[in-house]
Amino acid sequence: MPEETRAELVEKLKEMARMIRCDIVNMVAESGSGHPGGSLSAADIVAALYFSEMQLDPLNPKWPVRDRFILSKGHCCPVLYSALIRRGFMAECELSTLRKFGSKLQGHPCMKKAIGLDMTSGSLGNGPSIALGMGLAARIDSLSYRVFVMVGDGELQEGMIWEALMAIPHFKAGNVVLIVDRNGLQVDGPVSEIMEVEPIAEKLRAFRWNVLEIDGHDMGQILDALKATRASSAGPHAILAHTIKGKGNAVVENRVDSHHVSVNDRAAFDKYMAGLGYTCSLPYDN
Repeated sequence: MPEETRAELVEKLKEMARMIRCDIVNMVAESGSGHPGGSLSAADIVAALYFSEMQLDPLNPKWPVRDRFILSKGHCCPVLYSALIRRGFMAECELSTLRKFGSKLQGHPCMKKAIGLDMTSGSLGNGPSIALGMGLAARIDSLSYRVFVMVGDGELQEGMIWEALMAIPHFKAGNVVLIVDRNGLQVDGPVSEIMEVEPIAEKLRAFRWNVLEIDGHDMGQILDALKATRASSAGPHAILAHTIKGKGNAVVENRVDSHHVSVNDRAAFDKYMAGLGYTCSLPYDN
């Protein structure tokens, strides 16, 4: 079969990101609560990771040389659950079980329940430290996998984040890739008002990170940045992705109140889905 062109790959990933966004809204609607804003802002990057960049095998989820992904901002798990299900790690019927008793899809990622998860997360600030441990383990075991860790910009207010961001370059864990979902908002308001974290790029460079700043919704830029982390052995690499909270729906884009909401009425659901280019729904039309 002919090799996929870059343009074809970009379009395929853009459609996958749209499907993931649809899943996010469906899951939050079905559960009656959740965190759509930060999930929607991360959808393009997660789509690129799980459907292009990362070395994975859904039939062998514990494959020793698989690439690892840690969603440090674990409350945004709907985006990760959708990617895992769409990639084939779990059945599609699991989508309707988010936050329900006994579900594999808990309100924060639990590696003992959801297949394909590399780490339980949700207590903010832990991801980079865990990524360092995984990165060093790869070196000790002479394995070639990489470790991707996504943090939120509000999460950068956690002190332990900066200890890890100093330690990762110090221990030369060049197989760790940090991704900052820079959507500018957190649960209480704009990040700049709650606790300013800028200048992020300059701080990371001062800590000896190789920093790439991109539009986190431009699939071409996302792919180029991920390729650059592969092409250079002079890690660690940080991708500072400028994103929009609630991306994909004009009703909630760039709004603080999209952080944690209930999409539990038909009118609100239709507004979300129309913004994503869909008119049907999983919980309301079945």
